[in-house]
Amino acid sequence: MAWDEATAVRGMPRSMGVGRNYFKTALLMSFLIALLAIGGYAFGGGGGMLLFGGIGLVFNFVSYWFSDRIALMMHRAQEATREQLPDVYEIVERLTRKAGMPMPRIYVIPSMTPNAFATGRNPSHAAVAVTEGILRLLDKRQLEGVLAHELSHVRNRDILISTIAAAVAGLISSLGYAVRWGAMLGGMRRDDDRGGSMFEMLAWAILAPLVAMVIQLAVSRSREYGADASGAELVGDPEPLAEALLALERGNEVQPYEYGGPATAHLFIVNPFHGMGASIMNLLSTHPPIEERVRRLREMRRGVRYA
Repeated sequence: MAWDEATAVRGMPRSMGVGRNYFKTALLMSFLIALLAIGGYAFGGGGGMLLFGGIGLVFNFVSYWFSDRIALMMHRAQEATREQLPDVYEIVERLTRKAGMPMPRIYVIPSMTPNAFATGRNPSHAAVAVTEGILRLLDKRQLEGVLAHELSHVRNRDILISTIAAAVAGLISSLGYAVRWGAMLGGMRRDDDRGGSMFEMLAWAILAPLVAMVIQLAVSRSREYGADASGAELVGDPEPLAEALLALERGNEVQPYEYGGPATAHLFIVNPFHGMGASIMNLLSTHPPIEERVRRLREMRRGVRYA
């Protein structure tokens, strides 16, 4: 099947995909809060269950309403004017008109590491941030592919899913660490009325963070593949994004990213900390391998589709 822009745009997922993502978000929130509640029961019986469940609800609330401001602040992003980033504004305006989306706010990150991310709970409260490095590295067509990828995340509500997954997974990991230390130090008395045994506490503290991490990785990786495909369709050609991904991968290996940390790595189009760990760490990355992403993009020209 030949690749053409009209076919690509007609094939873009719309309301059904958005509704499915909202449903997945609700399931994810419910499952992770239940996981927290189980840990709370092991930690302190009924009172601990209410405490941990309440903490999970608060984290979900904060993630939903304030994740965009927190992410932009963590990465020192500054809102940019049209005069500062005319090419970015021109590309984003064209793509949002094509996709039927409102115009997001545009931010620039003062880093020479080439990368970009989008944030916001829905298209009406979205922001796209680009680093100074990506503006210097990519040509205009490649930059369009990257921005289309980020706008696809916004359009499909992917950011909401991955942000909540990352926030609650981080919370579960932190609580698991505290529970492990508490159980090992023997500082908590357990009986049938006040929660689980020390063994149950340790089992939750070890297994729950692993389960949460696996869920977060699965969510983030599947969303990257989906945004790659939707971004390529929005541009009308998968090749610019494929070329951009290869260039960004090399750029992030050469120029390590100086802000944020692994907790927000899932936001970026490529892992900003890819070059900092051994190959075994790539198995735990929130991003699929660049080679696989590029292969899938280039196979789109031949009509290959992935579920």
